[in-house]
Amino acid sequence: MYTQPYKDPARVEQLERLLAENILILDGAMGTMIQALEFSEDAFRADRFTQHPLPLRGNNDLLTLTQPEQIAAIHSAFLDAGADLIETNTFNSTGISQADYGLQSLVPELNFAAARMARDQADLFTARTPEKPRFVVGSIGPTNRTASLSPDVNRPDFRNVSFEELRQTYAEAAGALIEGGCDILMVETIFDTLNCKAALIAIDDVFDSAGYRVPVMISGTITDASGRTLSGQTVAAFWNSVRHAKPLCIGLNCALGATELRPWLMELSRIAECPVSIHPNAGLPNELGEYDDSPEHMASVLKAFANDGLINLAGGCCGTTPEHIRAIAETLAGQTPRIPADAIPYCRLAGLEPLTLSPELNFVNVGERTNVTGSARFRRLIQAGDFEAAVDVARQQIENGAQIIDINMDEGLLDGEAAMTRFLKLIAAEPDIARVPVMLDSSRWDVLLAGLACLQGKGIVNSISLKEGEAVFVAQARSVLRFGAAVIVMAFDENGQADSLEQRVDFCVRAWQLLTEVVGFPPEDIIFDPNIFAIATGIEAHNNYALDFIEATRRIKQSCPGALISGGVSNVSFSFRGQDQIRKAIHSVFLFHAIHAGMDMGIVNAGQLEIYDEIAPDLREAVEDVVLNRREDATDRLLEIAHAFQGSGKETRTDEQAWRQEPVDARLKHALIKGINSFITEDVEEPGCSRQRRWMSSRGR
Repeated sequence: MYTQPYKDPARVEQLERLLAENILILDGAMGTMIQALEFSEDAFRADRFTQHPLPLRGNNDLLTLTQPEQIAAIHSAFLDAGADLIETNTFNSTGISQADYGLQSLVPELNFAAARMARDQADLFTARTPEKPRFVVGSIGPTNRTASLSPDVNRPDFRNVSFEELRQTYAEAAGALIEGGCDILMVETIFDTLNCKAALIAIDDVFDSAGYRVPVMISGTITDASGRTLSGQTVAAFWNSVRHAKPLCIGLNCALGATELRPWLMELSRIAECPVSIHPNAGLPNELGEYDDSPEHMASVLKAFANDGLINLAGGCCGTTPEHIRAIAETLAGQTPRIPADAIPYCRLAGLEPLTLSPELNFVNVGERTNVTGSARFRRLIQAGDFEAAVDVARQQIENGAQIIDINMDEGLLDGEAAMTRFLKLIAAEPDIARVPVMLDSSRWDVLLAGLACLQGKGIVNSISLKEGEAVFVAQARSVLRFGAAVIVMAFDENGQADSLEQRVDFCVRAWQLLTEVVGFPPEDIIFDPNIFAIATGIEAHNNYALDFIEATRRIKQSCPGALISGGVSNVSFSFRGQDQIRKAIHSVFLFHAIHAGMDMGIVNAGQLEIYDEIAPDLREAVEDVVLNRREDATDRLLEIAHAFQGSGKETRTDEQAWRQEPVDARLKHALIKGINSFITEDVEEPGCSRQRRWMSSRGR
């Protein structure tokens, strides 16, 4: 992601070498040490802020300016205890956090002064023992806002902070930290990965302005025994969402004690291709909100982590003192650091849960019904403003097997940007939907950017192409990469859409070279769409469209190693619209051959696919003749046999509503698990509904 040269390459090389040779030690909790000093309101104000209209006690970052000797002494105590890296006193030094105290204007000064103070202390200790260099980590906290969740349970699409507001506040802080002399920037205590993405993009902006960069560390926080962040992501989904930043180190801190963090640390250590850090709390807080884990016990737990090859860097968060850090440093001295995981080039996507596109998946279904251009029902719901029912469409796609959902709001009468962002914010509040990755589908770049600013996970942008030339293509690809998304590239150039086998291959190879050689896009995150067009239209030139796509898939995979292939599957059967059974058969036969050629995913109604071997033999043969263009009269023969299947399957309710045929208690259970409230009233009032569920209903469910 970061293309600028390092500010001090030799120092970065030294740091990377030390991480490979030893388990380095991070400092402990600045807040714990400050609380022990029991500063009064007057101490927080000092002479400078005596007339400030708001209370300032508790604004620990302000003490860098009003009690500098005490903050410097805390840094010194942690360094003396054995810390290799110390964090700046800037956890809340962002405009959003300082707004609580009316001190937003101090953000540049707070960050610069804190960085200079830590730098001076680190350099002092390095000068005493040059064989043990010390490093300064610029701490960038999460703010007190979350971009992925609403603070109002009655308004799930409401946010009290925007992505752009976060980006601006993080950029202001990061710029001052670098100017003050930090060796590293750490985005820490991440409870919402969308906040983290805003910070990472802000940091990239600062690097661009400065013309150089420093290493970046990322540290998330697991909030409870579920193993998820506050915004719902698993550890693996979190890693998939931020790995594009190529951090110096990825880790976990805060919320839990060392013992409680073990399972999630094991998961992170298993998958991370960079060093892993851990700085837990000193146990779980007691009834007084204090932390009781002793230095000796905490050090012994971290030693067990080291023995199991789980960590490269260790320190402490809430409740940890210089005594904790001294015990950890002494216990981990001489321990062998973890070896990073192998970088296997798979496309790693994420919603709240990870989706790795490994060969074992064979084929990935992308649900197409949340698309106003592909679903008349979804379009009507969005146009009518019935977003709650539109969310149910997404839920149904996932219930029917979609592993990714494609969302498109490109309709002439819609405000596409507003509709896209509202819908994405609504589904973010639905765990059964938000668990899968999102494919943002639009022909408008502003809509795609707005969608990216709503995704905490790693999604797919659908699509960019060369139709506006190489400069625009490269700029858009770089933006997608900054957000960490994968990208679909349409086989389209300045002269139009590829419709021959040769054009499909040539357009994709050209785009591949630009993406990998100019942009630096990971090959495994490039997905080509070589254009699926309708067959059996009565126009002879169209008869080879499916076969050309299949052969183009094979050639593109050979010429562009690591790239994936996708396409809008329903396009291939468009000439048979209204004949669902025939369309299902065409989709299944087409996919059978395309997947064998290397097609990895397809945008398709997951509930409307036949199993290839279960298609009626005479229908399958006729469809295969059309798809593979095996006979001149293939279309005519399929039209003849289609009459026998006309209306087949329409007598029963759709697969999406099949659960409504179950007994009432089974329906209630399904609705409870899936979060469907559309039928609750009629179901609980139906004869046969259990007395217990009636009782629950009478009390508001």
